[in-house]
Parts: sequence; C-alpha cells; structure tokens
Amino acid sequence: MPTLILVRHGRSTANTEGLLAGWTPGVALDERGAAQAAALPARLAALPIAEVVASPLQRCQETVRPLLDARPELRVHTDERIGECHYGDWSGRKLAELNDEPLMEVVQAHPSAAAFPGGESMRAMQTRAAEAVREWNARVERDHGPDAVYLMCSHGDIIKSLVADALGLHLDLFQRIHVDPCSVTAIRYTRLRPFLVRLGDTGDLSSLAPPKEPHGDDATVGGGAGAP
Repeated sequence: MPTLILVRHGRSTANTEGLLAGWTPGVALDERGAAQAAALPARLAALPIAEVVASPLQRCQETVRPLLDARPELRVHTDERIGECHYGDWSGRKLAELNDEPLMEVVQAHPSAAAFPGGESMRAMQTRAAEAVREWNARVERDHGPDAVYLMCSHGDIIKSLVADALGLHLDLFQRIHVDPCSVTAIRYTRLRPFLVRLGDTGDLSSLAPPKEPHGDDATVGGGAGAP
C-alpha cells in the first residue's frame, strides 16, 4: 500500500498569537510559515508524489500552493475529514485562557473522553481522519500502484492522532507526540500493518523515495541499512 506524507501546515498567525484557531476563517500563514511552505518543494524534490490532499482551511491550502506551482501536473484534493478538530466554543480563544478551563486537564491526560463545548470529541476527530486515510490509501493504490507516495497537508492534532492510530496507541497517549509547523511525518502502509518512517521531520526527505525493490510487509530485523 502507499506511503503517506503528512505535512503540518506552516506557522500561522494564530500560532504566533497564541490562539486556538480551529475552523476560524482567515487564519493565514505568517511570514515564517510562508517561507516554510516555499521551502517545501525542494525538500520533497526526490519524491514522486502521486496526489496532494489538503484540509480546506486557508493555512493548509497556502502551505501546498508552492508545491503545486512547482509541479503543475498535480492538483489539490480538498478533504474536510482531515480539517482541524472542531473546537466549538474554544475556537479563536487564547490558549493561555483555556489552560484554566477544567476540560483542558482532560484534553491533556484523557483525550479520549474530551468533547469540546459546541464542537466535536477528540475520538470523532481521530475516527474521521483515519477513515479518510484508509479511503485515500485504497484510491491511490488503485490509481498509482502499491508503491505510490502521496501527500496530505493537515493540522497538529490530526497528524498526532493518525500517528497514534498507525502505532496502535490509545488516543490517551497521543499528546506524547509532537509535530512542528511544516514538519513531515511519513507512514508506509502495508496489508497487515503501518510503519512510521518519519516523525516531525524538518530536514532532508530523499530517503523516502520508493526503493528499487518493493517494500515487503515485514519489519527489517536488525533495523536495515537505511537510505542508499
């Protein structure tokens, strides 16, 4: 099955202002975020990306734009299921204020029980995102073959929940995972299990290119030789 490249959007104006953006409209990349997005095509240059999927939110659409400009054969598929968690009444509020909310302790320590007032639960967020990935895996494999590479641009909590899903971790452990803005996380899916091959990577990505010999379904005993 395909390799999924998960890109968190570049740094946004909400990130620098300490706001929980959620689905608040008009949240764009800041100057640093735009520079991060501009550097993405070079970082991904070695990868034969078959499809690009993005959250509908502005900061994700802006993050993939330089990549699409560099590769005019690609177009973006917008999928709401990988959009940010619906934080409901918390959307647009200062994170410093939210730290005093009793629910924040649940979000941090027991997220599988957390449901945002006027929004969705974190379990529902993970479920919709994981279902989207599985559907896109099947679509990409059907259209481009089992060794295809495709990219999704999404949000921190979404990506962390997908990593937890791939590793078989309970959602209550997903806050132990961290991904920076415009970092790359890569998951290689197989028939029996996924392999997490990058987590929050901000450097060179050339070793993620498909090998001459197809990947098998088994883990490499001893760890393998790494990139050629």
